[in-house]
Amino acid sequence: MIRRKIRAHAQVIRAAFLFKEAGEKDLREAYTGIKLATASRSFPIELEKLTTLNRDHNSVVLQELGGIKGLSGLLKSNLDRGISPNEDELLQRRDVFGANTYPRKKRKNILRFVFDACKDLTLMILMVAAAISLTLGMATEGVEEGWYEGGSIFLAVFLVILVTATSDYRQSLQFQHLNEEKQNIQVEVVRGGKRSGASIFDLVVGDVVPLNIGDQVPADGVLIAGHSLAIDESSMTGESKTVHKDQKAPFLMSGCKVADGYGSMLVTGVGVNTEWGQLMANLSEDNGEETPLQVRLNGVATFIGMVGLSVAGVVFGVLVIRYFTGHTKNPDGTVQFRAGTTGGKHGLMGAIRILTIAVTIVVVAVPEGLPLAVTLTLAYSMRKMMRDKALVRRLSSCETMGSATTICSDKTGTLTLNKMTVVEAYFIGTKLDPCDDVRATSPSALALLVEGIAQNTTGTVFVPEDGGAADVTGSPTEKAILSWGLKIGMDFSDVRAKSSVLHVFPFNSEKKRGGVAVQSDTGVHVHWKGAAELVLSSCKSWLSLDGSVQTMSAGKRNEYKKSIEDMAKSSLRCVAFAYCPCEPEMIPKEDIADWKLPEEDLTLLGIMGIKDPCRPGVRNAVQLCRNAGVKVRMVTGDNIETAKAIALECGILDANGVISEPFVIEGKVFREMSEIARGEIADKITVMGRSSPNDKLLLVQALKRKGHVVAVTGDGTNDAPALHEADIGLAMGMSGTEVAKESSDIIILDDDFTSVVKVVRWGRSVYANIQKFIQFQLTVNVAALVINVVAAVSSGDVPLNAVELLWVNLIMDTLGALALATEPPTDNLMKRQPVGRREPLVTNIMWRNLFVQAIYQIAILLIFDFSGTKILRLQNESQDNAEKMKNTFIFNTFVFCQIFNEFNARKPEERNVFKGVTKNHLFMGIIIVTTVFQILIVEFLGKFFKIVRLNWRLWLVSVGIGLVSWPLAYLGKFIPVPVRPLQAYFKPIPCWKSSRRDEEEGGQG
Repeated sequence: MIRRKIRAHAQVIRAAFLFKEAGEKDLREAYTGIKLATASRSFPIELEKLTTLNRDHNSVVLQELGGIKGLSGLLKSNLDRGISPNEDELLQRRDVFGANTYPRKKRKNILRFVFDACKDLTLMILMVAAAISLTLGMATEGVEEGWYEGGSIFLAVFLVILVTATSDYRQSLQFQHLNEEKQNIQVEVVRGGKRSGASIFDLVVGDVVPLNIGDQVPADGVLIAGHSLAIDESSMTGESKTVHKDQKAPFLMSGCKVADGYGSMLVTGVGVNTEWGQLMANLSEDNGEETPLQVRLNGVATFIGMVGLSVAGVVFGVLVIRYFTGHTKNPDGTVQFRAGTTGGKHGLMGAIRILTIAVTIVVVAVPEGLPLAVTLTLAYSMRKMMRDKALVRRLSSCETMGSATTICSDKTGTLTLNKMTVVEAYFIGTKLDPCDDVRATSPSALALLVEGIAQNTTGTVFVPEDGGAADVTGSPTEKAILSWGLKIGMDFSDVRAKSSVLHVFPFNSEKKRGGVAVQSDTGVHVHWKGAAELVLSSCKSWLSLDGSVQTMSAGKRNEYKKSIEDMAKSSLRCVAFAYCPCEPEMIPKEDIADWKLPEEDLTLLGIMGIKDPCRPGVRNAVQLCRNAGVKVRMVTGDNIETAKAIALECGILDANGVISEPFVIEGKVFREMSEIARGEIADKITVMGRSSPNDKLLLVQALKRKGHVVAVTGDGTNDAPALHEADIGLAMGMSGTEVAKESSDIIILDDDFTSVVKVVRWGRSVYANIQKFIQFQLTVNVAALVINVVAAVSSGDVPLNAVELLWVNLIMDTLGALALATEPPTDNLMKRQPVGRREPLVTNIMWRNLFVQAIYQIAILLIFDFSGTKILRLQNESQDNAEKMKNTFIFNTFVFCQIFNEFNARKPEERNVFKGVTKNHLFMGIIIVTTVFQILIVEFLGKFFKIVRLNWRLWLVSVGIGLVSWPLAYLGKFIPVPVRPLQAYFKPIPCWKSSRRDEEEGGQG
């Protein structure tokens, strides 16, 4: 009996454990999407063990698995050739080990945006007033007639909320799409022995991934082989120091950056099975960034809102006093309120109506469309810039780029095509003609040269098994050199198999060279490759035709220098190869990673000239920048003569101008100057050659101190400080490292300088579109407020009621923002000077246009308000109907004035406002929609808006008065405006001061 109980108890415990394990398994499968049973069948290693290995970085477990080689066998991968590129195998690996993606945070649905729009205080007050009006209206006038006033306000408020929420929702979707583009990093991967590009999301467990300086580690993994590989793990550990990776510490964490060196890794964990993936799955992308212009506009909106609130307060006070003192009359002439006679409900209804009008004036006055217009134009510009090969990482850069006064551009790949070929070569002391003719070279000399080319490179050569053309990968320079090596008979795989790499000094942008120590049957050789004149200066000898080493005489050195200068003047990039033999006792037995390779007393193997043609269209783009007041400067690591030749070809330098210091300067000269001296010549510098990344940073700082708004292009890891320091950092999308991209504001996806100029154009378009909308908005604000205030004070009633004002608010805020904020950039934008940091948003030209239109609208509509019955010949109508027809006419005319003025706002400075209007389909669509809705409102929705139908004659007069705004705008542009900004004539208002301070703070952040 006791034994049976114990057995039953044990079975219950076992069942509980099994149930718990099954539950955990189901959870893991549900979370990762991986079928654990499938994993154990397909691969000898379990996912759980692999995840533990990645998480704990346990070297003992790794050794138990047979080290890197044993682990690759368990993952059915080859350390040299990677995995098969077969789609079925890749799919199987994703099923078993998961994809390199992570669950996205659920985005806000449209109801959340509707709820946010409802939080607007003025709209909430209007809804409360509408509810009271609805209740009292139905109580006093019955359900059939009493619900119109309150119901129409409800409907108008709902329409405003719906349009605002829909607009915000669409912008959030666009920003989300752009964020996904930012995260889609392109990486290199070896599959089937061939190195090719792939999306980071396509990586699978078992992939072999090459790593270079500046790359992001794309997944968890272990190091296969590396040279001087240092990883910045601060994004995961919080420790700012870099960690050196070797066979003793081979574990690599996803999301970290390669700070130095290069190597290759075996992917062992992807997606949510990595710490980085779990971290990203719990983070949501924040789109709440406020740009400097938005901060500035919020200040302007607050100031205008305060003015509107004051006006609404005055109107409310005047109307209440007139109403309760019996001075407010109905359209038929009867007094609306008599003390002691009028019922309480009617009295309250009148007070609610007055409150509704006052609150609606506030709604119209508060320009909530200003921040919306910025968001719309930024979202529109970002989407269009993507088509122009520019990915915006920081919203504020869209605006700042429009103010850029100078662009410091790289040469290689930005101004040139980055398609390099070797066109000249000097080897064995003579020029090769053609450049790949090495028949006269001795086998020993050729073997040394080929060894240096094959081993001192980060590129690879893949020869297909079917005997097809070799596939060369690497940087454009490496590809050009390797392709030349193949032409002279180099067998890449064979050369690398015959010698082994002992130590590598990765190419350094400060020293402009890279070295490698290799051991072969003939001994140890240290090979160097880099900037020709710098490598030449370290050479004490040269290799002759027969393979013997000759002393470098002064005459021979000058001969080589002359060759370098001649190639540089032909706009060729000059690269030199040199080597030195190394005695075995010089090689450290331990800590070889710290070995400083010998770099003096070298023997020159040869020099080659690499042609990189200018990009088509660059010369025109540089000229366009010059016309726009933007100075283009070339900052390159290349030889100063090469830099000058390319600058002349691109139009950065003028052949008839001065081509000497300080206009053309070497980085070393600039670097050694004092800060004051650098500041004095920074403006003059047009070309800087042989510059280091630090020289670029010093130039940016000097230009910023001179008041320039500086844009900088960069692609290397060492460019990150300059990209970060610049007002706008532009990283190269194709050749740029991940470190450079993360330090940038905008990524130029095609590495083309013409795309940089397009970004300037779009930046100016953002600012111009905001100004167009401000002009349109302020015109409506001024006209609506003045008309209602004057009418309220003089007659005790307003010609534009609450529902009408809400419709006008919708036209000018949301629809106006949509129409004007999405205007495409025009050629005229690049004929203006850059917009200064301190220039006012509302220019004198805008003030002129605004006052011309506002004064016209106010004058015309007030004349009709006071004498409309006589002018419109409505004396034969009943007093009530005549009053309603007059107010309907005023409302209709006011709306058509805004519709026609919307065309004027498109071109504040140009007389022809119709140029290109038919190409903007959204603008034309909004104009048509607004017009159609206005016709429907007047003809069919009279009860809701408290208006009556108009006859064709009054329709023609309404449209005619609106149409006058076109010739009026044309004539108004002949009125001269002062150069000094209008705001400068007045004492600054504290609100504007604070917005300026906010702008500066926003600009610094």
